[in-house]
Amino acid sequence: MPLAIMLLPVDRWIVHNTAFLITLVLYVYVLYFLYRWVCLPKLFMQKKYLHIVCYMLCFVGMTELLTYFPLPSELVSGVTRPIEVRLHMRTQTIWFFFLVVTGFSLAIELTFELFRQILSRQEIEAEKNKAELALYKAQINPHFLFNTLNTLYALVLSGSDKTESAFVKFSGILRYMYSQSGSELIPAERELEYIRQYVELQKLRLNEHTHVELEVEVADGQVLVPSMLLITFIENAFKYGTSSEVDCTVRICVRVDDHHLLFETENMVMRFREDGLRGIGIENCRKRLELLYPRRYELEAGAENGIYRVNLDIRLKNED
Repeated sequence: MPLAIMLLPVDRWIVHNTAFLITLVLYVYVLYFLYRWVCLPKLFMQKKYLHIVCYMLCFVGMTELLTYFPLPSELVSGVTRPIEVRLHMRTQTIWFFFLVVTGFSLAIELTFELFRQILSRQEIEAEKNKAELALYKAQINPHFLFNTLNTLYALVLSGSDKTESAFVKFSGILRYMYSQSGSELIPAERELEYIRQYVELQKLRLNEHTHVELEVEVADGQVLVPSMLLITFIENAFKYGTSSEVDCTVRICVRVDDHHLLFETENMVMRFREDGLRGIGIENCRKRLELLYPRRYELEAGAENGIYRVNLDIRLKNED
């Protein structure tokens, strides 16, 4: 606005037409703040067209009244032609500033409204993603609990002396699950301790035919990692890669540093789903990864030559 006002012959007007210059400056700023206050683009989006027409008529009327501002007496004493020229130039100046302020204000309001719309969409998308993450997690937890209860049931039926120890570990797992149920990201040391407890629980039901290798390397235990994500792959390795009659190996490797989480599992395919369908666990993991780490992860899972492998690489920090 100050730059636009400087287009006027301020040095002459401040001497010969001070009152009009002050009035014009006040008009420019009042008109601008009135535009900001009524926010015409917002009214347009709300389809309040009558309000827009009324406001514009008020602004035009205010501008028209300013064109009748009296000339100083020393300017009126001249001949008729110069007075008409001055009045015409002043009227053009007033309407020019009306158009400038109108265009500038609308441009500002449109920009702000655009940013408001973008922020609103981002908030809606964030809430949607949060709801989807909660849904996928809620689907995984019962799936995990069902398989773990099957493990405990097998120990009870066999009359194993490891049953009591298994229930103690299972209660610890339950406490962990419900203590972090509202957190999507937790410190790596807590998640890895949970994985260790689960692996120890599974080893209680296995005999000498199944060999379990768990390798964990953590550079910083406070690095945040997704909660209860890796357990789905580990659970599947024990469910489909163990046998009480055939020698087999389940290998699990987790490496965490400040920037990456590397996870690998490898197991012989000892059994298949009875219904032949794909489970929801891994599919939900993919969806969680896509929501938590879009374009920042690589997941490969599949069987080859009777060996099922999972390779997951997550870039924990967005460095773009």
